[in-house]
Amino acid sequence: MIQFELNGEAVATESPEDTPLLWIIRDELKLKGTKFGCGIAMCGACTIHVDGTPTRSCVTPVSAVAGLSVTTIEGLDSAAGQALQAAWVSEQVPQCGYCQSGQIMTAAGLLADNPNPGDDDINSAMNGNLCRCMAYTRIRKAIKSAANGGGA
Repeated sequence: MIQFELNGEAVATESPEDTPLLWIIRDELKLKGTKFGCGIAMCGACTIHVDGTPTRSCVTPVSAVAGLSVTTIEGLDSAAGQALQAAWVSEQVPQCGYCQSGQIMTAAGLLADNPNPGDDDINSAMNGNLCRCMAYTRIRKAIKSAANGGGA
């Protein structure tokens, strides 16, 4: 049995230790905000936080989070996370919305490390989070708005 904390709650799974964390989150624990995109850690749709670090859950075996804290979009309640979610709405970022939870989780990691990022910082941190709708300009604007206390 593998035990870890998910969004502040103790959870356990008896799934094989090499099961991708994404499937534990979505199929066993029924949290659907974290999305499957590519399955090879290239698109960012599955991004969650493990002990505060943005992590691609599609390639993270559940055994890697034993005893650790995992946060999904449903549990993102940090000040930066709340500011980002509000900015996402006020800047009308999503079109289809599929990639947005991964985008927000990556952006929250950025703001935790750098509360006032410039364009180069944002581009570097968000590199690899793909958006088929090409909402990158609005994503950058929302991150800047959240960093400046906007979005609410």
